[in-house]
Amino acid sequence: MGGSDGILGNRDIERSKATIGSNSTRRKWLKRRETWLVVLGVILHAVYMLSIFDIYFKTPIVHGMDPVTPRFNAPAKRLVLLVADGLRADKFFEPDSEGNYRAPFLRSIIKGKGRWGVSHARPPTESRPGHVALIAGFYEDPSAVTKGWKANPVEFDSVFNRSHHTFAFGSPDIVPIFCGAVPHSTWNTYPHEYEDFATDASFLDEWSFDQFQSLLNRSNEDSKLKELLLQDNLVIFLHLLGCDSNGHAHRPFSSIYLNNVKVVDSIAERVYHMVEDHFKDNRTAYIFTADHGMSDKGSHGDGHPSNTDTPLVAWGAGVKNPKPISGTNHSHCNFRFVDEHIHDAPTPVEWGLNEIERVDVNQADIAPLMSTLVGLPCPVNSVGSLPLDYINMTEMEEVEAVVSNTKQVLNQFLRKSYIKQSNSLYFKPFKQLANYSAVLDQIERLISFRNYEAAMKLSENLRSLALQGLHYFQTYDWLMLMTIITLGYIGWMIYLFVHVLQSYTSMPGNISRKEQAARQRSYTGKINLCGCLFMGALSILLFLEHSPPLYHAYTTMTVFLWTRIINEYWSIRALWIYLRGRKFNYIIKLVVTSAVALFILELLVNSFTDRKLYTWCFLITGAIASLYLLKSIPWRSGIPIFVCIACWFLSIFTLMPAQIPDNNQLVIASGAMIILIGLVARWLDLHAEGNKFWLSISNHGVKRPKFPMLFHLQALLVGLSSVMVSLSTSHRTEKQELLALHQLINWAIAGFSMVLPLFSANGLLSRLTSIFLGFAPPFLLLSIGYEAVFYGALALVLMAWILFENTVLYLSKVKKPSSSIKIVEDHLTLDHDTRCLQLSDVRIPLIFMVLFNVAFFGTGNFASIASFEISSVYRFITVFSPFLMAALLVFKLFIPFLLVICAFSSITKLHQIPRLGCYFLVISFSDVMTIHFFFLVRNTGSWMEIGNSISHFGIVSAQVVFVLLLFALTNVYTKDIKCDSALESSQKAM
Repeated sequence: MGGSDGILGNRDIERSKATIGSNSTRRKWLKRRETWLVVLGVILHAVYMLSIFDIYFKTPIVHGMDPVTPRFNAPAKRLVLLVADGLRADKFFEPDSEGNYRAPFLRSIIKGKGRWGVSHARPPTESRPGHVALIAGFYEDPSAVTKGWKANPVEFDSVFNRSHHTFAFGSPDIVPIFCGAVPHSTWNTYPHEYEDFATDASFLDEWSFDQFQSLLNRSNEDSKLKELLLQDNLVIFLHLLGCDSNGHAHRPFSSIYLNNVKVVDSIAERVYHMVEDHFKDNRTAYIFTADHGMSDKGSHGDGHPSNTDTPLVAWGAGVKNPKPISGTNHSHCNFRFVDEHIHDAPTPVEWGLNEIERVDVNQADIAPLMSTLVGLPCPVNSVGSLPLDYINMTEMEEVEAVVSNTKQVLNQFLRKSYIKQSNSLYFKPFKQLANYSAVLDQIERLISFRNYEAAMKLSENLRSLALQGLHYFQTYDWLMLMTIITLGYIGWMIYLFVHVLQSYTSMPGNISRKEQAARQRSYTGKINLCGCLFMGALSILLFLEHSPPLYHAYTTMTVFLWTRIINEYWSIRALWIYLRGRKFNYIIKLVVTSAVALFILELLVNSFTDRKLYTWCFLITGAIASLYLLKSIPWRSGIPIFVCIACWFLSIFTLMPAQIPDNNQLVIASGAMIILIGLVARWLDLHAEGNKFWLSISNHGVKRPKFPMLFHLQALLVGLSSVMVSLSTSHRTEKQELLALHQLINWAIAGFSMVLPLFSANGLLSRLTSIFLGFAPPFLLLSIGYEAVFYGALALVLMAWILFENTVLYLSKVKKPSSSIKIVEDHLTLDHDTRCLQLSDVRIPLIFMVLFNVAFFGTGNFASIASFEISSVYRFITVFSPFLMAALLVFKLFIPFLLVICAFSSITKLHQIPRLGCYFLVISFSDVMTIHFFFLVRNTGSWMEIGNSISHFGIVSAQVVFVLLLFALTNVYTKDIKCDSALESSQKAM
């Protein structure tokens, strides 16, 4: 045991001879087990990947609630809702450069006859969820991810549904969502072709106004239409898209966008005067607001104040008049809105409204406000709270309005509670609302006693508890599902680790194989039976609770894995006994290795959101590795300096912008750099004869290559591809087309160069150099900027890794005694060409994971717009062909991965360690990251933030398949690489 750091130590020599003798049987058993594990891993990760949709993306909408009929007289007969899509609060309220305000009419309303504030939208700040919050009273349905965020997958109630009739005019993307299935609605939209970013889109707002004006004009001649317009509970909705389109096309600081603010103010004024002149009854309520704002870049979606802060102005029937500001106006000093902004945020001085009370609301609060103004039941799916500071009612009517709002939210809670209780064998109620009926009775008593203040406080408290109860039942199954999935991932990692210990390491001899096998047989049957019974019991339980089919899959997979782990009790027990018998310094080494591995994995997790971590990683790694090599190499060598420079050079790229700027000169210069790197590698390969250090990676002792001029041909192709980069780009820029001859040459160079490495010498250095040169032409032809330099920098770091591993291997051979028995003891063979994994070998899969992720993020992100810059493919194709273009872009992204996998495979051959054993370690380590990303999945925030959290989880989960496919692909190039390793030397000695 003395000199080895094998994960579980060494078997005795006799057993190793017996094992070598039965290699054929062992290889068959191992191949079957490896195939089984790969299939199990693919199924497990596919099933568990779906769990996030059952946990995070379940719809909050329930059906079956009765609307709550209001018990007060409607202050208004009709409501006019004006929504200026994409209008920022600051651009609406602030003056222009000349000191004139852009919305003079609405400012006069704020100062003379209405209420105002900021409506706080919740991310994602997009048009559909913003309008759903305004009109239906709830925020983005997370299950909309299944529809690509383009529609609400579950039917919902809205103010329009509850109205007697709704008239709506505006965008074809918004109006049909709310009116398409409402029979009592009259609506119209302009064609999609009108939404042209090249023009001033304010004419779209005028179109909506013209439609409404035409409607009122027609009513003078159409008696049925006139009768319809005179009905109570009428809603008029004008969707004004101009600000959104102009903000996207021209940015919110442009004169076109700012002028559009004046246009919507003018439309609000004309609508107001037109309605008042038409109806002449002062029974119309008006609400002017926006669905979201607009960032300085002309986009929206996230939680920045420029996107979440929108103007709100209400006036007309049932709305309070302006109120001078005072120190006692606001009472909820610690309250936060859905966009995390604090209540009582100071009003900017430049708005000129500091002397008038500002009443901010959550966007979903506008739905119950509109319902109350026209005496409608609140939408049954609404989670908004009625903002009383806007309502002009008697104290009794205010209390009745709040009670209606509370009962509507409470009905949702009761429905969710009933559904969950009816499907649960063991139901855990929301205890805070166990006595809700008594609270409702108490509120009614207080109202009857005219104690309105107490009734109001009790109602608001009950509404707050009901909202908490809704969240409780929305997340009711989270603990159970997260526990099952987490246990499943942990079980999978333990099962993989046990397999690695049994199949690729030297297990301890504390328990003889025969004794262990006998115990295992009697033990396994009982455990499998218990596992099946437990699995069956859980399935029956889930069936009785009417759980979705995937719940059965999650529990079955987890129980199966832990049954397999318990079956390995004797192996785990042997490991424990072995560890207890080891010296304390070995335990310390094991703990330190585990801590370093965990630190690296957490660094990789955080690198998904902060690429700059790789810069620090390679700066520190380059310094540490070079110092280690300086100390370890007994002769003067340039390797430590090379390793340091290579790591530091690569560290630059994660500081570069994610959006790659065009730079053809850099691409052409990269071709020269790639040829230079190839020449240096070729020179080392040819002039290392007689140096034992280079023996393992050079091609000396390997049969002579069939094509001695292959290197020169590959270098020529790299140079030619650089020339074609210049020619193709310049001609396409000048003539706006790609010559067919250039296109043909580019395809020929790319295709031919990738085949050539198969004919290179099979020494490690010569084959890897050939692969590097072989994939350089297609990568250069697909590059537009600094990513071409990244290709060479990554190759230098991979070369540095190989030199580092070769140094470790060489020093281990130098330090070992010459006795062949000692060599076999230290390098115990699993097969004729592999040795057992040792604890120190853990660094190889860890370094691989770091480099694999650097290939992922080195020039942006595998899933980012930068990586998919469409101009990358223009040297191969210019006619739009989505599938071919996508294939070329994905292939470009795969090339750095292929280099990393080839280097990794070569290092496993260099050290003579089992590659599949390292693959299973990579999967185990990546699943530590998977668990972390599982808990980082988001169902709130911008669609990009939600999508990124899903893609991060999915990308790491898919590595079990992704890495395996790349292994299979690169095996074509690396399978016949030959290394003069320590193991071969030992076998010759024996």
